[in-house]
Amino acid sequence: MNATMTLAELATTHPGASRVFHRHGLDFCCGGRRPLAEVCDEQGISAEDLVREIEAESATAGDRTRWDARPLPDLIQHIVTVYHARLRAELPELVALAERVESRHGSKPSCPHGLAAHLIETGDHAFAHMAKEEQVLFPMLLAGGAALASGPIRQMEIEHDDHAANLARTRALTGNFVPPAEACPTWRALYVRLDALEAELMEHIHLENHVLFPRALRAES
Repeated sequence: MNATMTLAELATTHPGASRVFHRHGLDFCCGGRRPLAEVCDEQGISAEDLVREIEAESATAGDRTRWDARPLPDLIQHIVTVYHARLRAELPELVALAERVESRHGSKPSCPHGLAAHLIETGDHAFAHMAKEEQVLFPMLLAGGAALASGPIRQMEIEHDDHAANLARTRALTGNFVPPAEACPTWRALYVRLDALEAELMEHIHLENHVLFPRALRAES
């Protein structure tokens, strides 16, 4: 492992890398094709220190599945049954929490005004995106139709960029998930869960952009 590797390569091959990247606010999903050294230089972070942090995190991460080495049907099933299912379950609950916080604390300047509406819009886009994957792209790949997949894959990648923009908007509305001193327990729980949702969605997009889609396109050639 070294700083010439891309963020995507590190997140794929080292089990602790994605957690380290999330802690430092580094985009390893939609921006994951950039070398670690370049990203660290841009952010004013020591690449050598980050490599050591990834090594330490990976040493305690346990035995995590290397999805780049698993059969494609297993990877697709994992994406659908874990990431898609959890996103469908979690987003409506986060909307309900955001609505509660905004209704009870709307008079406070620190209240995340507009967060519930933003999460509803985010969910609408995410659910439509996942439906296209489950009903069109994934069946195409499972049926051996990789030769027809380049167009749908490119569309999914464009929509992933939209998801990343929605995550950035969520962070802006919540002050990077840092609750103000006057935040009630519901408010604090909302921010904790939004932070966890962001980490999981980035891992989800990473698996598709940098593991599933390249493997599907290699099968085409």
